[in-house]
Parts: sequence; structure tokens; C-alpha cells
Amino acid sequence: MFESKNILITGAGRGIGRALAIAFAKEGAFVGCLARTHEEVFSTVKDIEISGGSAEALIADVSDFDSVSKSISSFGSSHQCIDILFLNAGISADRERLENSNPANWKKVIDVNLIGAYYCSFAALPYLKKANHAKIITIGSGLGHSGEVGNSAYCVSKAGLWMLTKVLGEELKPHQISVNELIPGPVKTYQSSQRSNDPNDSLFDPNKEWIKEPDDVIPLAFFLASQPPQGPSSQTFSLTRRKI
Repeated sequence: MFESKNILITGAGRGIGRALAIAFAKEGAFVGCLARTHEEVFSTVKDIEISGGSAEALIADVSDFDSVSKSISSFGSSHQCIDILFLNAGISADRERLENSNPANWKKVIDVNLIGAYYCSFAALPYLKKANHAKIITIGSGLGHSGEVGNSAYCVSKAGLWMLTKVLGEELKPHQISVNELIPGPVKTYQSSQRSNDPNDSLFDPNKEWIKEPDDVIPLAFFLASQPPQGPSSQTFSLTRRKI
């Protein structure tokens, strides 16, 4: 389905990013797996190659512009273009009200989830423009649309990511580059493990929500990545059951 496509995925060392990297490689894409942790990203690449796919490990901290720019420029230059960019890298902070928050931790969430997405987009744009109808897919959150008490840093970062999605979608229309947000809803990942094990957390209540495995996100990712040039842009696509 994605033969000859060059796909770059941030946060590809584990969770949703890892699942997407393996899935797209199985469909014939060459996947750039970008993550901060050496062992995790090379594990993803190894699994892809064992299965007969093609991938490249890119070690970078998305909150460090020089690191990101170097890695993405190297990937883009080697492959002439980037067809699809997944902005997936993200972290969360301790759940506490803003007045009790740690300013350094609060800022770190913004730096990774929002500023990191900006850095990656900025670095990738010259190579996205060289592709034929490229796509950017941001991994958002319903909490970026509705907010949640005690989770201000994460909610604000994802709200900013949603607005970045909308603005980029408008700016890149002349280049026929579509930009859309994919909201997975609650997924069992390392990042969400503490919440998913809390019986009082309504967000992970199986009676109210579909609690997904990372692989459950793949079909919607394939759908967005395979839309025609005149397809949707600046839109949100969600796997949540609740209203966004």
C-alpha cells in the first residue's frame, strides 16, 4: 500500500509510534524511526528488518532543535523527500492542579509535545514539499479540545498541537500537503500505564471508553495516510467514544 513512500515517525521507540513504524514498513514504506532513547529506537528498526522491511534509526530529542534538524535533514537528504510525517512524540506530567505544579516539568511537556512538533515540522517542510502530495499527521488528544482538571500542561500542549495542525493545513494547501489530527483516545502505553491502572479514572473506564492497544490505531493511520490530494486537511479524526 505504501511502497516507495518515505515515512518519518517521531516517538517511534515504543507505544503508538513503534506500532505505526512496524505497520507501515510491512506495507512497503521506508520508515525513519526517530526517538530519543537509543535502545528503543534500534529495537524498533531491528524488528522491522527481521520482518523484511526497511527502516532507519534516527536518534534525536524533539525538544532540541539542533538535534532534530540534523536528524531530519539527514533523512530527507538521503531519500530526496519525506512523503508522510507523523508527529507522535509526547510526554505527560504528574497530574496536579496548576497551583501545585512544578514549573520546570510543566514547561518540559510543552517543549516536547508542542515545541517539538514545531521543530520537526520546520525541519521536515523542505523535504515534504519535494514529495508528491505529502501528508502530516499529528497524534493529538481529546484533552486538547476539552481540557481536564489537574492536567493543564498536557491539555495545553495538545490544544496547541491541534491549532498547529489547523494553521499548517491552511498554510500548506498551495503545496497540496494535507495536515490532519489523529486522536487515538485511551491507549495502553508506557505513558498511560499509571492512569490505566487506576480504577477511579473515568478516562480509562472500559464501560465508557474503548481502551485500545497501540495496534488498534493503525487502521485510522492508514486511512489518513492514503487519502487523495483533494482529501481532508486541517481536520480531526478520533477513535474516542466520548465527544471531543
